[in-house]
Amino acid sequence: MTASRPCATLATRWVWPGLPMFERLHTHRRRLSHSLGHSLRLRLVLLFLVLALAVTVVFLGGMQKALSGGWRDAARPLVADYIDRLVTELGSPPSIERAEALVKRLPISLRISGPQVNWQSEPAPRLDSWRQRRGWMDDDPEGRDGNDGDTPLLKRTTADGHHIAFGLSTTHWQHPSRGVGWFTLGLLLLLTAGAYAYVRRMLRPLDDIRAGAQRFGAGDFAAQIPVRRRDELGTLASDVNAMGQSIHQMLQSQRGLLLAISHELRSPLTRARLNTELLPETADTLPLREALLRDLAAMRDLITDLLESERLGLGHAALHLESTDLAELVSDVAASIQAHSGAGTTVSMHLASGLPHPMLDRTRTRLLVRNLLSNALHHSAGAPLPPEIHLQAEESGTVRLVVRDHGPGVPEAVLPHLAEPFYRPDAARERATGGVGLGLYLCKLVVLAHGGRWSVRNAGPGLQVSVSLPVRGT
Repeated sequence: MTASRPCATLATRWVWPGLPMFERLHTHRRRLSHSLGHSLRLRLVLLFLVLALAVTVVFLGGMQKALSGGWRDAARPLVADYIDRLVTELGSPPSIERAEALVKRLPISLRISGPQVNWQSEPAPRLDSWRQRRGWMDDDPEGRDGNDGDTPLLKRTTADGHHIAFGLSTTHWQHPSRGVGWFTLGLLLLLTAGAYAYVRRMLRPLDDIRAGAQRFGAGDFAAQIPVRRRDELGTLASDVNAMGQSIHQMLQSQRGLLLAISHELRSPLTRARLNTELLPETADTLPLREALLRDLAAMRDLITDLLESERLGLGHAALHLESTDLAELVSDVAASIQAHSGAGTTVSMHLASGLPHPMLDRTRTRLLVRNLLSNALHHSAGAPLPPEIHLQAEESGTVRLVVRDHGPGVPEAVLPHLAEPFYRPDAARERATGGVGLGLYLCKLVVLAHGGRWSVRNAGPGLQVSVSLPVRGT
């Protein structure tokens, strides 16, 4: 048992250092796969490279097949006759001086072996490595020519018993070929860079279209997408610009109509409320009078929320920022809501002490806290615990406000839509099921106008709304 432990420890030492390398390789592979899946430019450049390599391979292979058949048979007798002349020039027995002169004059290598002369122009490994290549002049690995039964094309045996083998000298083409190889590689890289630059320039309108679509989605229609060319991408950019302008005009018309109606309704509502308050307070008219006043107050609040949401949504409303004791503001709003809702209404408050005083618009911050608490109280009917409100400082330099109820909550699919205008989880329109869907939308606009963050989640049970407001004003 003791002898196996060092082996296991040694194996662990050898295995674990390699794991980060494999993890890095796996990370690089995932990044490359992600880039290939999301980058059109990279895929086009790779397509061009693969296409170029495929065309090159097919062309060279086809030319080799086309030339190797006819030219080999045509050149074989010429080469054989030339080799016979060179062997005759060496003499019998072969002369080393003539062999050296022949090697200097021609780019060939030469080896002579026999009873009297044993000589070679280059070291044996070079000549042997050349002989091991099955070229078109020596394609019989067993030393025989398959066509006519004679000796190989570049080998001869003289009458005095000497064997002479010819080859190509590597000293004449080794260094130049290396330079050609580096030049070819550099040219290939240059062509690749040029293809990437061209593809990047060709697809540049796609970046403009994407940025323009993001601006339009955020509600910024001031800057149009630049039309750089007159091709299909230029036409697409023009069409997206036209679509953005149509959407902008439609939204402007909708908002203008909504603001006009809201403004026009204020005066009739004021007169109706005044006339209602002047009604005699008799036993018969008092219940009708109070019900009418409640409905008129609800209509007034709805119009106020509509106007405020449009001002904040369009960025027309200027925030009146001032140092605000948020804990005191939350306490005042909670006390006011409990006083108007009745004696049985309670709110569990958890307010940290020593909080910084952020720069806030007090009026709109009151609106934020009032809407959040009213929404929590409305959905806490029959809940075992009252709504909670938490206020604390965060390390990121913000103040976090959390409002939670203990009601039934909402389905997860509904959460992303809760802060949308006029959205209600329940399609019914009765007052008993809630408002018209502007409360949380207006809260979100107030938070975003202050440069804060907004989140909604199911707390199980109940719904929790979290707001982070910066300490310094935006």
